[in-house]
Amino acid sequence: MFCFISFLVADVFLLICVAFYTLLERKVLGYIQLRKGPNKVGIMGLPQPLADALKLFLKEQAKPVLVNQWPYIFAPIMSLILSLGIWSIYPSSSVHVYFPFGVLFFLCLSSLSVYGTLIAGWSSNSKYALLGSLRAVAQTISYEVSMVLVLLSGIFIVGSFNFFDFVTFQKYFWVFFISYSVSLVWVVTTIAETNRAPFDFAEGESELVSGFNVEYSGGGFALIFMAEYASILIMSLISSILFFGGSSVVLFCSDFFLIIKTFIISFFFLWVRGSLPRLRYDLLMDLTWKSYLPFSLGFLFFVMSLMMLLSY
Repeated sequence: MFCFISFLVADVFLLICVAFYTLLERKVLGYIQLRKGPNKVGIMGLPQPLADALKLFLKEQAKPVLVNQWPYIFAPIMSLILSLGIWSIYPSSSVHVYFPFGVLFFLCLSSLSVYGTLIAGWSSNSKYALLGSLRAVAQTISYEVSMVLVLLSGIFIVGSFNFFDFVTFQKYFWVFFISYSVSLVWVVTTIAETNRAPFDFAEGESELVSGFNVEYSGGGFALIFMAEYASILIMSLISSILFFGGSSVVLFCSDFFLIIKTFIISFFFLWVRGSLPRLRYDLLMDLTWKSYLPFSLGFLFFVMSLMMLLSY
């Protein structure tokens, strides 16, 4: 019962973070584009995410005639549940559950998340939605290879599958200082994994209207929207643990420092969206298969060789 309540509280706070992260995105994009962003609802637009959520969930749910009804309804729910499930690996000082294989758990759930997009596109029975979902699947599978190789390098350095051990290992120095090049590969990979600009080909408005979610409205669209932003926050959290997991010298402040680092990385997602145009799709695929894959594989072999030498 206690574990269930802990999971529930953690997920509620994640959804609140998602709500105000959308407000932060609109404010940041507004100032990047030399405008104010939302500022009419309440004080400085602070209640704007709550107003948006209320509007979306009160809108009429579209029911296209040709959709496969149950997969169409299930896909947004599945995407959000998977995003909330990954949040349980958060290595808090007041943690409610212990994950000795947290890295494997993260890889399993993040790999499953692409099925929500695929089911949403297929069940919509729309050529635009199907093309968007196929793009998302190809993109996610391609960049997952590089992501796993970078994670394996971190596992060999730390010697554990547990995110708590990543934090403990980086108590006095960050892994970023010994693997800064591959950490940049990781950041770009996470942007591609979450289908964010400049890699947002699953939602290419110029050629696919709105991509895989073109047939969704109201509550279904809101759930897809929340799942996407929850994934961004979770990827930011994982990035801060893998490469900046230190600052745990003062135990009662460790969670605070982890939150600050997560916020900075999640802000970087918004900065990239406001600064860079969308990449061409063939260049996106060339980037991972011809550049990131050989580089991350070479770094993994280097780390394995170094660890073997140090063990003797």
